[in-house]
Amino acid sequence: MGVIYVARSVKFGKWASDVGLSKHVYKVGFTEEDPKPIVQQGWGGETDWAIVRKREAEGVSEEEVIQRLQRKEKMVDPTYYPRLRGATGIFKVLPEHVENHIIVARTMEGASDRAEIKLKPADFADYLIHNALR
Repeated sequence: MGVIYVARSVKFGKWASDVGLSKHVYKVGFTEEDPKPIVQQGWGGETDWAIVRKREAEGVSEEEVIQRLQRKEKMVDPTYYPRLRGATGIFKVLPEHVENHIIVARTMEGASDRAEIKLKPADFADYLIHNALR
């Protein structure tokens, strides 16, 4: 059984915001091993990457996870940004998509959707993992 993980780097998010992407960029990956050593190596020239969320998953590969997410979110193309050096699985996530996901989930549970939503990195990670496993 493997682990799907979502990682975030504050420094990389600042760079992404500066070049016009968004500050909401996350690395999504899948591994059969512990993801911590993989994430500590970093991507995009930054080493402050940290796991936001991880979940055990079975019967998927990293390629499948990325393909599923590409249906919903825009993956940052490493050919346009040489700083990424071929890293795949880095996604630009729109806050509106995460908010809509939370509202629909609350409605399906029968909870009130009138409460104000303050998005945290964990909300983005939950959204990405949910869509990667669907």
